[in-house]
Amino acid sequence: GVSLGSVSRVINKVENVSPALRERVERAMRELDWRLNHAAQTLRSRSSHTVGCMFTDVANPLYAKLYRTFEAKLRKAGYMVLLANSLNDPQWELEILSMFQSRRMDGVIIAPGNERDPAVLEAVEKLGIPAVILDRDMDVAQDQLLFDHPRGMKEAVMHLAGLGHREMGLVVADMQNRPMRRRIEGFTAGLEASGLAAQPGHIVRLPTSTSPAFDAVTQLLEGTPRPTALVTLGTSVLADVLNAIAAQGLRIPQDISLVTMGDPDFARSHRPPISSVTVNLDRAAEDGVKMLLERMREAPDAPPRRVLAPTQFVLRGSCGPVPAPTAPKPRKRAA
Repeated sequence: GVSLGSVSRVINKVENVSPALRERVERAMRELDWRLNHAAQTLRSRSSHTVGCMFTDVANPLYAKLYRTFEAKLRKAGYMVLLANSLNDPQWELEILSMFQSRRMDGVIIAPGNERDPAVLEAVEKLGIPAVILDRDMDVAQDQLLFDHPRGMKEAVMHLAGLGHREMGLVVADMQNRPMRRRIEGFTAGLEASGLAAQPGHIVRLPTSTSPAFDAVTQLLEGTPRPTALVTLGTSVLADVLNAIAAQGLRIPQDISLVTMGDPDFARSHRPPISSVTVNLDRAAEDGVKMLLERMREAPDAPPRRVLAPTQFVLRGSCGPVPAPTAPKPRKRAA
């Protein structure tokens, strides 16, 4: 007893449908056990109502939080989000991008682990789908959402220098992607602005952002001079760093100050709470979704845009003044 157009509006979750009409249509769907034929709808409407999302590893707390926010915002706009993990494998990244194309995704949000790989660059350039590139330096004609890593890192280092710290360590991943490069730039810039120089031996480079870090950090803390402050990745690496500090019998912040990049949940609940260099993920996700929706719906041919999401240093209880030097123990005289 309703028009075909009314049924279509209910199925496609259009807002201007009365509750009574929606209930009548949905009741008929239940009685008939009717299911939407997604493939047929895609052919007719030329829209799959799906968005592809490619991250290197959703086990990274940053990506997990971003995906959850992307999914919630895009679902509200009527899109299903399909997630793919590339695990930093360039061949797999090419296959994922091809899969997004063949499945007629309406748009994609991607953070390739191999941003300088010629084949990956070419695949992104020829994607033919509205895209938002997440925090990668890629010379392609696509929209980009970038995090201002140097700003927050410089602020953190200058704060530590203001507390008297002169020996600072950095724990990063030895990966040639934008986040790692920019974080090292910010760390170095903070030291230079404070009249300090980076000590090569104080920069720990792990194979990946989730690699075990206990042994490398232990070696750093046993070296001379020992860093009195550490800035570390906020993935599982942070747990290893905390364990290495505890194993050395050091206290936070009395003996060593600590700052994490990113803001995993346990950093705030740790005692003391861990200071962090972080980005407002809700705001960043909102900007990314807005760009993608505008590109898909309103301005498919507009020039590529570049949005820079600011980072900030969040001070908590893990940062304190540089510890006073301990006096050497007097030598015992021989009898």
